[in-house]
Amino acid sequence: MQRITLLGATGSIGRSTLDIVARHPNRYSIFALTANRNAEKMAVLCHQFNPEFAVMADVTSAKKLKTLLDNERTKVLAGEEELCEVASEPGIDIVVAAIVGSVGLMPTLAAVRAGKRVLLANKEALVMAGALFMDEVAEHGAELLPVDSEHNAIFQCLPAGYKVGARPLGITQILLTGSGGPFRDLPMEAFSTVTPKQAIAHPNWDMGPKISVDSATMMNKGLELIEACWLFDVGESDVNIVLHNQSIIHSLVAYNDGSVLAQMGNPDMRTPIAHALAWPERIDSGVEPLDLIKVSQLNFEAADTLRFPCLALARAAFRQGGTSMAILNAANEIAVDYFLSERIKFTEIARLIEQALDQVASHAANDLQVILQDDLRGREFVLQQLKQIAI
Repeated sequence: MQRITLLGATGSIGRSTLDIVARHPNRYSIFALTANRNAEKMAVLCHQFNPEFAVMADVTSAKKLKTLLDNERTKVLAGEEELCEVASEPGIDIVVAAIVGSVGLMPTLAAVRAGKRVLLANKEALVMAGALFMDEVAEHGAELLPVDSEHNAIFQCLPAGYKVGARPLGITQILLTGSGGPFRDLPMEAFSTVTPKQAIAHPNWDMGPKISVDSATMMNKGLELIEACWLFDVGESDVNIVLHNQSIIHSLVAYNDGSVLAQMGNPDMRTPIAHALAWPERIDSGVEPLDLIKVSQLNFEAADTLRFPCLALARAAFRQGGTSMAILNAANEIAVDYFLSERIKFTEIARLIEQALDQVASHAANDLQVILQDDLRGREFVLQQLKQIAI
């Protein structure tokens, strides 16, 4: 029986993880669940999985959850310090890092420093602090397994015995696939009138609003490119992004002998989660088998950086190095939040990120406090720019 702390239980990754745990009650148990502020959803999950701890983002949400649980055995906590504690608890085996955004960095680092098996679904931990994060993984003997469908696919296509963080031998290119999101074929002149409702309507995946907008701008793929560079110790020129609208091939790895290995499956996050939970074994995920005859045809095309400027911005941030990637991520989080609340146009997202990269000075990213300071400076810069924008 392996005990799990699930960071981000009420999001899409959290729900998929709990579905798999429920399918294997003799193999996994939940030690702790964490969530942002949705006390109602968290109460339902606590009743179902009976964790020892439930951690909310703030005291108000924690008090609400306590009232809803009505003296259940689950102890309710609040705040970042408590998140870090349940992520590093000696009695747990696995931490699923599924908190969206920069707030996931500290509890994920806490799990790494405790030497846990960390199932990484939080892109921002590596985008903000990739070099430092990977050094901590090596220093503390943590076992890092990627859960993003693309990075998990790459991992599955690498040689047997490969350990995340080492440069794999014999590869010539990593091919990250992306659907292109809901606006892949939308005329570019229509981008300025795109609504949040349109942006979060992903054609293939069921994701939260922030990640869905990132998919619409393809910043999601830019962040994944940066993440792939840190996970697999490659340069950004070694990673190519390919549009594949069916989302059946989740990524590919090209080798120097001419082989190209691909991982395929229906677009369902339970597949990579189950793979990482049980690795090196395989367990039932509940995902329908892929029917190649029904799929019939697979299409691929190059990603257009004129249509999706966030791809070029992510590459530029990685090339700049230092805290540029933290600034990129900070600017994106603020811009996406303002777009979702209909305070800026869709096209302003990339423009604000570009301004932040150009005008906010970056520094060496070997100190966590420096990274966090530049993350804050990136946010403050964008907020200042937003004062001048009116839809």
